[in-house]
Amino acid sequence: METDVVALQQAMLGAWESIAPEVRPSASKNPDGTLKPFYLKRTFKYLPSDRFELDVINSADPYGAVPLVRMRIGGHMLWRGAHPIAPGAQKVDFVADEAYEVTPLAQGFADLLNKVASAGYAPWAVNSSQSIFGKVFAPFALAAGTNFMEYDLVYLRGDLLFWGARNIDGRGFDAEQNRPTNLQIPLVRR
Repeated sequence: METDVVALQQAMLGAWESIAPEVRPSASKNPDGTLKPFYLKRTFKYLPSDRFELDVINSADPYGAVPLVRMRIGGHMLWRGAHPIAPGAQKVDFVADEAYEVTPLAQGFADLLNKVASAGYAPWAVNSSQSIFGKVFAPFALAAGTNFMEYDLVYLRGDLLFWGARNIDGRGFDAEQNRPTNLQIPLVRR
C-alpha cells in the first residue's frame, strides 16, 4: 500500500491543467431555489515534498470568456489512505499553508470585494493581487489565523488526474463527512 502511494506521488509530479472550462454547483441559490453554477479553469502543480500550487480562474460564463477572479493557493497535501471510489484512489487533504492570493479580473468583482471584504485590505482593483493568507475573508468564509483546507481525493489514470466532484448540494469539502464520493472532470498533464 505504501509503495502504491509513493508510485502515485512520483507519477503526479509536474504540471496539470483543465481540459476546458468546468462547471461546479455553488452554495448560492437562484431565486427559484436551484443552485447557481460557477465556472472555472484550474492549473495545478504537484511538487516534491508533497507541496502543491493551484491557480483557479472563475468565470461568469461556461466558455471562460468573462474571467472574474484568479485565486492562487500554495501548500501541502496530506495523504490519508485509500479512497473506495476506484482502485488506487487516495484520500488527500489540501492545506493552503504557504499562500492564498485573490486577484479580481473584472471591475464588477473588484467592486463586490470592496463592499464585502474591505476590512484589512487595500482597495480591490482589477489585476491587482492581495494575499488573504491567514486573514478574515468573508467571501470564502476564511477566519483569521487558520489555513484553508479541503478534504478531497486524487485518482490518476494515465495522463488524467482526477479530484473529487463537488457535492451536488453545493457543500464544500470542509469536513471529513463532506469528502467527495465521486470523480470530477480530470486535469491533463501540461
